[in-house]
Amino acid sequence: MAQMVDTVLYFEGDRHAAYRVLRGVKNRFGSTNEIGVFEMRQEGLAEVPNPSEYMLSGKPEGASGSVVACSIEGTRPILLEIQALVCKTSFGLPRRTAAGADLNRVNLLMAVLEKRAGVPLSSCDAYVNIAGGIRMNEPAIDLGIVLAIVSSYREVAIPESLICFGEVGLSGEVRAVSMAAQRVQEAKKLGFGECMLPKVCMSEQLKTDGIKVVGVATVREALRYIGC
Repeated sequence: MAQMVDTVLYFEGDRHAAYRVLRGVKNRFGSTNEIGVFEMRQEGLAEVPNPSEYMLSGKPEGASGSVVACSIEGTRPILLEIQALVCKTSFGLPRRTAAGADLNRVNLLMAVLEKRAGVPLSSCDAYVNIAGGIRMNEPAIDLGIVLAIVSSYREVAIPESLICFGEVGLSGEVRAVSMAAQRVQEAKKLGFGECMLPKVCMSEQLKTDGIKVVGVATVREALRYIGC
């Protein structure tokens, strides 16, 4: 006998982390792009009304290898802290790990940095983490991963007021992403003073009152802006 399932939902997140994401993988009558963010508390699961604010709580100040990026889940902008730790390897083959991000994507971005930006990473171990136990695969976090890796490698802290988003291509170009205006507004709402984004997105009707918008066309431009 055939069985018809209208909706399939599942929780994701590190069991040791406080946050859980409720994600739809099948919905016969609606979108599967939206997510819900919940926090594990003593009394049970509680909805997180502003996921960005919670994800950024506890972010270290003045530390290299840390940057805030903006991702989109469905129609909701979510701000995330991306952390990276880069150090010289003690083995013949460098070790690369990623928590919350796709490891293959991290390896690709490191290859772009070495080839297009002249950052010698082939002899370095690299560890990339999205704080909070949440997993994101949107290409818009590419620029955040790149900045975090080089920030750790150069031991240069990224300004606390800076947020970024943008897809990075194999030629080192920073490519356009969707919903740029909503991402900028979310950054402004949470008190960020600067937003780094693809230069091609600058043509959109961005409301930039109260926030400085920096358009970059390549990875090299982005690295120069943060002093790396």
